[in-house]
Amino acid sequence: MGKTTPFKEQILQRKKKLEALVEKYGYPYPNDFKPEVALKSIRDKFEALSGKEIEKKKVKFRVAGRVMAIRLFGKAAFAVIKDSTSTIQLFFQKNELGDKYSEFKKLIDIGDIIGAEGILFKTKTGELTVNVEDFRILVKSLRPLPEKWHGLSDVEVRYRQRYVDLIVNDSVREIFKTRAKIIKLIRGFLDDRGFMEVETPMMHSIPGGAKARPFTTHHNALDMDLYLRIAPELYLKRLVVGGFERVYELNRNFRNEGISTQHNPEFTMIEFYQTYATFENLMDLTEELITYLLKEIKGDLKITYLDKELDFTPPWERMTLRDAIVKYAGVPENKLFDEDFLRNKLRQYEIDTTMLTTAGELQTTIFEEFVEEQLINPTFVTHFPVEVSPLARRNLKDPSVTDRFELYIYGREIANAFSELNDPHDQLERFKMQLEDRERGDEEVPPEIDYDYVRALEYGLPPTAGEGIGIDRLVMLLTNQSSIREVILFPLLRRKKEEEWG
Repeated sequence: MGKTTPFKEQILQRKKKLEALVEKYGYPYPNDFKPEVALKSIRDKFEALSGKEIEKKKVKFRVAGRVMAIRLFGKAAFAVIKDSTSTIQLFFQKNELGDKYSEFKKLIDIGDIIGAEGILFKTKTGELTVNVEDFRILVKSLRPLPEKWHGLSDVEVRYRQRYVDLIVNDSVREIFKTRAKIIKLIRGFLDDRGFMEVETPMMHSIPGGAKARPFTTHHNALDMDLYLRIAPELYLKRLVVGGFERVYELNRNFRNEGISTQHNPEFTMIEFYQTYATFENLMDLTEELITYLLKEIKGDLKITYLDKELDFTPPWERMTLRDAIVKYAGVPENKLFDEDFLRNKLRQYEIDTTMLTTAGELQTTIFEEFVEEQLINPTFVTHFPVEVSPLARRNLKDPSVTDRFELYIYGREIANAFSELNDPHDQLERFKMQLEDRERGDEEVPPEIDYDYVRALEYGLPPTAGEGIGIDRLVMLLTNQSSIREVILFPLLRRKKEEEWG
């Protein structure tokens, strides 16, 4: 039998205290205590008042929260409790509580959830405090929280035990409050412009709408394989065919890819589609949306993100993909279509070019490898090659490129948008080209053609522009976080065996 560690000894002691609560009260998890007010509202109303002003009011409160600190002074004690809004101090006196004071001293630990009621006052140091007249232990915490001064700092433990992370790290709670606010603001922004929120399937019989490896599952009753969606695009455009002219979906997507500071296999996007609009209209709309978010969240269009000062003052820079690789990757303009030159440039950096069969694919890979990371201030990169844009409309002046843009900030793709391809014949041909790529070994290409989507186009998709914006990366930007795991409540991690858990 293993030696008992101090941590396990604390757990044993807390379990004994739980047994004492059971002996005294029976079932130790009451659910009939109702706090009357959030702690922040007490602070908002009384923080500015003097101790004498508060004393005159003799206002009584019923409050509840998790115990975050305890100070014992013989016949008196202080505790700090915390709810989802703020904290407040509680004052316990033996003269006031009688025998119940010993229950506080003997049975309450940091981490317990308690309910209390009493008169509000201010201490000599100006701290708002409830003079407790009665209290109840609502939940006994059987595991000790991390030490106050050290907190929960191990990154992997923080992600695995996000519930503890949220208890002890207020800054983490603020990130997710900000995330919720950002999503609410985006919804309101689109709602105010006549967009309708919709929901489309998360299980697809044919993966589509993006180039990525899907997760697979199986429906037993129908005996058919299904894919977790990699994008909602094709279903949203079906809705546009059906007559919904402005739609959006705040959606979860799943892509069976690697995990990094910028990638999580399950992530959140906002996709929206607008009829009788072009990709240029969406550049304007995107600029308007993000500057609106910056003003609401940061209060300024100039912000510090990690090690860089970013300026979001409109208008943002716009350049074509070809101009970008000429400017940032050192590709001479007269070599843009020289496949040997482009291929050799990539091979110099040991980048595999086996699957790259056209100048457009080589140009795009050079952009991804050498240019993206240099685009610090917001930059719209436009006119991606048709070979890498299977759902985008061809540019009428130059059919080798599409009416598409990607938005880059701090070297990261934040948004992808284009004027939608609504020519059913062209769409079918591009789907066939994708299948040829799959036959050459590209497993990110859908395994079959979505003929129903082509049929939908044959009924007529109005001139439309659509866009997807990565919510997680946007939240990273607006909360100054370097890793996507900091803005996802429960990021995917390799499973640990139960016996390894502390």
